[in-house]
Amino acid sequence: MEECKRKMCCLQFCCLILISLFALEICASSGTVFYESFDESFEESWIVSEKEDYLGVWNHSKSEGHDDYGLLVTEKARKYAIVKELHKPVEINDGIVVLQFETRLQNGLECGGAYLKYLRPQESGWTPKQFDNKSPYSIMFGPDKCGATNKVHFIINHKNPKTGKFVEHHLNSPPVVPSDKMSHVYTAILKPDNELRILIDGEEKKKASFMSSEDFSPSLIPPKTIPDPDDKKPEDWDEVETIPDPDAKKPDDWDENAPREILDEDAKKPDGWLDDEPEEIDDPDAVKPDDWDDEEDGEWEAPKIDNPKCETAPGCGEWKRPMKKNPDYKGKWHAPLIDNPNYMGIWKPREIPNVEYFEVDKPNLEPVAAIGIEIWTMQDGILFDNILIASDEKIAESIRDDTWKPKFLVEKANQRVQEQATSLDGLKGIQKSVFDVLYKIADLPILGDHKLKVMELIEEAEKKPTITLGIIVSLAVVIVSPLLKILLTNKKKPAKVTVAPKKDGGKTSTNEVGEDAGGPRRRNTRRDG
Repeated sequence: MEECKRKMCCLQFCCLILISLFALEICASSGTVFYESFDESFEESWIVSEKEDYLGVWNHSKSEGHDDYGLLVTEKARKYAIVKELHKPVEINDGIVVLQFETRLQNGLECGGAYLKYLRPQESGWTPKQFDNKSPYSIMFGPDKCGATNKVHFIINHKNPKTGKFVEHHLNSPPVVPSDKMSHVYTAILKPDNELRILIDGEEKKKASFMSSEDFSPSLIPPKTIPDPDDKKPEDWDEVETIPDPDAKKPDDWDENAPREILDEDAKKPDGWLDDEPEEIDDPDAVKPDDWDDEEDGEWEAPKIDNPKCETAPGCGEWKRPMKKNPDYKGKWHAPLIDNPNYMGIWKPREIPNVEYFEVDKPNLEPVAAIGIEIWTMQDGILFDNILIASDEKIAESIRDDTWKPKFLVEKANQRVQEQATSLDGLKGIQKSVFDVLYKIADLPILGDHKLKVMELIEEAEKKPTITLGIIVSLAVVIVSPLLKILLTNKKKPAKVTVAPKKDGGKTSTNEVGEDAGGPRRRNTRRDG
């Protein structure tokens, strides 16, 4: 009996090994390079920096209102640093590379960062326990907001092949950070044709080219020439473009002392002017306070109010002749300006060849060996989740649909309820009934991927009730479209497709749908690199 149990245990162990190897192979072929769902505690696989400045405490915590876990920033006004080493460095110069992660600013973000750093190999001079803001990275990506700064950073550190120096190149005009407290997913897609796309919640917000001097600052390729730092402006260089005419003379009749304004002698006092009425009078309704002490507080005086008699009259009190512009006023005389005969132009140093100039067809970025979060923030409640590196855009899209979108739809619905509860001008009567019906329609399963767009249309109509009819027509089009598609689709068996990893007990799962009569087969896999 014992021998039988021992053989059974060995058999189970061998099966687990085979399943794991098979799972890794499926995950590798799916395009997923790294995926962290934080369904399990981070303490076993993530390393918290031991640098003395980084005192912020990380927690494994649920996103507010959901059963989904993430990595939580727990304290205000702290520096945080944590890093996850990849099993194998990821090359990011060949093929498509997709970087994606979720953040939720549960308490908002007034001043702080919520970005990721994709770190270079440790040979470049850093260790996980000493991870800090100086640890070298290849890419920095994510939200940052404080004062005038409000942007989704995308920065690359590129090595100059001539000098060996690494230079930071910042994306120009990056997207702004969403200003709410809901879950958002950030995606950067790097393509081999030098194209960069930045998506927020699956919607493209920025497209750029790594090789464009307009898209990155400084430009990836340095200028061919630079101003000579040793060149000096000659002492006799004249940069004054115009000078006073030395031959000009002040006219004899020019009076520099004439005043700018003079009394209007033609003005007359308007009829009905009340000369004997003051502009202000004592308030007849004012009463001296009972506790007023003339010896301590002084003689009590009633407060002044505007004289009601002056309200209908053209004016009150002493009438004074108004001022007018002096036609003889000329002011201080100055000689007119003429072109400077000695003008030599604005001096610039001469241009010399730039020793740092090089030419490349595409960026040559260092491999990514780890993912780090190194931030300073005045807010707590920042939650990180579903960190992904992939070689296929469809994987990132599937992750968004499976992990982010359901949470976001719940949060949008909750936000709508809160807005309705706090609104002083909430919809009433028939309008409210109409929108209640519209939101029920938005929950119909047939809408599928159109659900988010439908909810956005309804919310827009709530803000502008006058366009409700147009919204209903738009909804009708959205609803009829999937119905027609269902009716017109041939009843064929589904082709084999690969669906991106799903969360399943802290593991990354890849679902394969086949044509077997028994229905879909589900295989769970996990891969970190």
